[in-house]
Amino acid sequence: METVGLGLIISLSLVGCEAPLNLEGVEAEKQKQVRRTDQLQGIAANATTLVVVGSDGIVLTSPLDQLSWTRHQLDDAPTLVDVAVCPDQSFVALSIDKRAWFSADNGLSWQSKKLPTAEDLLDLTCAPDNSIWVVGSFSTVLNSTDKGESWNETTLNEDAMLTGIQFVDQNTVFISGEFGLVSRSDDAGMSWNMPEMIPNDFYTHAAYFTSATEGWVGGLSGQILYTEDGGASWHKQLTPTESPIYGFYSNAETLFAFGDHSTLLRFNGQDWAAVNSHGRPVYLRDAVQLPSGELLLAGGSGSLFPLAIQSTSSGK
Repeated sequence: METVGLGLIISLSLVGCEAPLNLEGVEAEKQKQVRRTDQLQGIAANATTLVVVGSDGIVLTSPLDQLSWTRHQLDDAPTLVDVAVCPDQSFVALSIDKRAWFSADNGLSWQSKKLPTAEDLLDLTCAPDNSIWVVGSFSTVLNSTDKGESWNETTLNEDAMLTGIQFVDQNTVFISGEFGLVSRSDDAGMSWNMPEMIPNDFYTHAAYFTSATEGWVGGLSGQILYTEDGGASWHKQLTPTESPIYGFYSNAETLFAFGDHSTLLRFNGQDWAAVNSHGRPVYLRDAVQLPSGELLLAGGSGSLFPLAIQSTSSGK
């Protein structure tokens, strides 16, 4: 009995000596507008406002000319995978649960519209005429001319996931995706040319075209390929990385590529050179240039930071 009593006293003493749980760090993180748990996926900017989207329905907004982030969260906390700005200055975002989200007040409020498809969806853009275009599995393309009230759906009948869509001008549109699929429309998406397939089942994470003939695609292992004949042939360009390439961004002078492990590359006219992003070893998913000339980068673990870049020409 004495042994049991002594053990109980020791146990109670140990409990009494435990340090109180310190939640100050957790609470401090919750007060931040941008948090380490944020997995950011897209950036878009109109004439006055930056909008960044990511996991858990997170929308971050800031004045374009002075970074000061305000945090918003959409109802039901959907995973947002992309955001685009339209010529009418409105924003549209895509969530993984097949909804398009529209904002006409610089990201302060959003209205969702269901996309009537059984396919998974990965990317969207806003066309020069303000129509919305979304792509996904089974080479599916959807578009809406009335802000998501109704949708038209078509497919190339290829069992491939489309990962990107880009309007080069009001008539020329490219879609790209799995198994090296690249297809062009010359009539604003009303019809599509027979798909060209990049050799070796190249998985296109990102694509960027400057015209109906010239473009780049990025994929696994740091691979970047270049075409000057609209995708009929592709040439590998040297890169200093083995990390996957997730996106391209071009300003008036320079073409950039970005990807996993804080990879940031600059095109020098023939090949690609590394740019020190000074970031944590996380993925970089999107970028936009600020009025200051800095490049704003967004990615994993709450990575959202401006980077000073040197002005240089990236002629072909």
